[in-house]
Amino acid sequence: MTSHGLNLRHLISMSDSRGLFEHAEFNQPRKEHGYCVDDVARGLVLLQRIASEDLRSRELIKIYFNFVSKAQALDGHFINRCNVSGIWGPTAQMGDHWGRALWALGTVAHQDPDRELAKFALNKFDISAPHRTHHLRPMIYAGLGAAEILSYLPDHEVAQKLLRAAVNVIQRTPDQGWPWPEARLSYGNAVIPEILMLAGHHFSEPKLISEGTTLLRWLVEVETHNDHFSVTPFTGWSKGEVRPAFDQQPIEIAALVDACATAFELTKDNEWLNYLERGSDWFEGANDLAIQMYDPITGAGFDGVIATGRNENQGAESTLSYLSVAQRKHSYLGVSI
Repeated sequence: MTSHGLNLRHLISMSDSRGLFEHAEFNQPRKEHGYCVDDVARGLVLLQRIASEDLRSRELIKIYFNFVSKAQALDGHFINRCNVSGIWGPTAQMGDHWGRALWALGTVAHQDPDRELAKFALNKFDISAPHRTHHLRPMIYAGLGAAEILSYLPDHEVAQKLLRAAVNVIQRTPDQGWPWPEARLSYGNAVIPEILMLAGHHFSEPKLISEGTTLLRWLVEVETHNDHFSVTPFTGWSKGEVRPAFDQQPIEIAALVDACATAFELTKDNEWLNYLERGSDWFEGANDLAIQMYDPITGAGFDGVIATGRNENQGAESTLSYLSVAQRKHSYLGVSI
């Protein structure tokens, strides 16, 4: 356990001098599956949040940042995947990985104590941030990066325009029976209310903050069963479908906890800390199968709650989701899991 309350042993074992391996077979990295920007960017965001100056954390930040930088094409798109031999592919595109790369670059630009690295990250952000896509989650992930930039450069025009565009891609609906802006819940759902709240904060528009917190409360209610989180399965969910459903993935808990942390920051309502703790409890076993979803020895997260138990693989996404929730609990509640 480190001074920031996180056990990075498994994350370190999943990383090498090039990046962070995407998949694991049980606790061993599947090197033949290579690396992806999605996970490396998430790892970069996590390491910035823990604000550790220990040498291994700083080394990982440099490795992950170099990986994301190499993935950026001259036109500002990103190649998502790289194999263990260092060969990139397929072509540069604007999927979720583009948005997550911008989230990571914005976070480094805002938070990294090495201001030369932060400046470099801002330059990389500015290359990619003018792009737009009609796909919801890439825009929202990119918007999270823009919000990071605006936290220390409130007049940064490129970030302002990107954050506004991220909000505008959300299709609001007056249907009170189904207030969600999509026909069904899918993945990383809580980033949608979170971006509304962040935009309301940065644009001084309280209505957006209210809209975001209202939507988040609805999501928390939908994702709760018997006082524990029972989140949307991998296949998505819509009104009238059976709950609980499987498999449930840790990324849903991490997104909920992030959004609740943002809601607390903006409202100072302790209600949100209760939900943050509920997210932590999910990993401890307060879930539909009453099964622990992390390894306390290594800091690994398991890949999902499935109908028959848990997915015993310990991939990058699940480990980062667990560590993200653990960091939030340590930061906001002063305790570790």
